[in-house]
Formats: sequence, C-alpha cells, structure tokens
Amino acid sequence: MIHNSSVVDKKAKISKKVVIGPFCYVGPNVELADNVELVSHVHIEGYTKIGKGTKIFPFASIGTQPQDLKFKNEKNSLSIGENNLIREYVTINPGTEGGGSKTIIGNNCLLMISSHVAHDCKIGDNVIIANNVPLGGHVTIEDNVIIGGNSAVQQFTRIGRLAMIGGMTGVLKDVIPFGLSIGNRNYLQGINLIGLRRKKYDNKKIMGLDKAYKEIFASENFHENLSRINGEYKDNELVSEVINFIEKDKKRPICTPQK
Repeated sequence: MIHNSSVVDKKAKISKKVVIGPFCYVGPNVELADNVELVSHVHIEGYTKIGKGTKIFPFASIGTQPQDLKFKNEKNSLSIGENNLIREYVTINPGTEGGGSKTIIGNNCLLMISSHVAHDCKIGDNVIIANNVPLGGHVTIEDNVIIGGNSAVQQFTRIGRLAMIGGMTGVLKDVIPFGLSIGNRNYLQGINLIGLRRKKYDNKKIMGLDKAYKEIFASENFHENLSRINGEYKDNELVSEVINFIEKDKKRPICTPQK
C-alpha cells in the first residue's frame, strides 16, 4: 500500500506488502523488501537496500550523501537488514570510496530517536543505539552491543560483541567484547556479567573471563600481559575472543580501566 501523497520513483524495487505512509520519498535506486513499513515523512535515496520487516518512523533520512568533504559523488551503497526499528529523526549515510563504499546494518537492531550512522559504518545484529547517539565514520559495532543515550562514538572506533556503553560516554578508544565502558572519555568499568548470563554462557567460562580480564589489565602494558596468559585460557572462547579483538588491530587504542 502506497499513500497517494508519497513520491515513489517508478524505478524503485518495491516488494510485496510494503506499506508507505503519507508524505514519503523513495528514490529510483532504492530496494524495499517484503513487509517494510515507512510510517510517514520518511526520505530514502541512493543505492539503498532495506530488508524484510524493517519499520522506519517519521522524519528519518536514509541514504543521503555522506557528511564527508572527501566524498566526490562516487558510487556507494547502504544495506539495512531485516526486522530493524529505525525511529524518528534517525539519519543513516552510505559509504565512501575511502571506506569500501558501503555502510552496513544487520538484523533486529533498534536505532532510537535522533541517532546517526555515518558513512562506512558496520553494525552487527541485535544492536541497540539509544537516543541522540552519533556514530562517526568507519565505526564497527559487533553483535548485541548496547550504547546508552547521548553517547558519541569517534570515527574508526571498534566496539566488541556484547559490550555495553553507559549513557553520555565519549567513546574514543576501542571497547573489548563483553566490556562495560563509561566516562566523559571512555574507560572500562568491568565485564558485562549480566549480559553474558542472559545469553546463558557457562558460569565457569564467565568467571574465567572475569579472571582473565583482571590479569590482562593488571598493568598498563596489557600487550605484555596478554602474551603471558595466551595459553592459559585456550579452552575459554570468551577469553579468546577478547584476545583476538585486541590483537586484530594493534594500531587502535584500547579502552582500559581507570587507574
């Protein structure tokens, strides 16, 4: 169903049971999968694909030109997965040549009011981004991350799986998987024990992760600490995930506990 006040380009690919409410705009290179709903006043343009069951609320702006002065109208794209909720005033930009030309959002995410996803971001599944949270360009957010309201994530930052960012946090440093990060300039407060238990991880492995966390960050030279414990927790996939995350990009600053 398409409301007669909306403008939908004839070249747009609109699947079955899509609902487009009043005063929306859908550009020629947009693809909307089954059961997508645009409530009203939604603007979508560019090479944008939106997956099944995603619902977009009023005044969201999706697929418009990246806010990057290096952008020179090169071809780019935006891919949004299935069953996402994109609330009022959310803005999402496609990629740039300098970041692979793609912005990607996974499935079952909630982007709350006035959050912003900049160019070349990669967001996993089941991510919650609360009100007024901007993500800078090239940010990577892994599955099941929660970012509290009025936080801000600096460009190129990585946030690992099942991490939680407290409200009003300035995220300048990468946050390890399962980490709890807060602060005006972010630091680690510990491990997301509640989140791990909700995901029904074995309690012995959770306690092993908590012990390894304390050993990794026992001193400022945590890379040296990593080399000491690397074999000790080889059977604990949670610890291995943290170690692999840290070692994957040694040029990036890692968020550490406050001393």
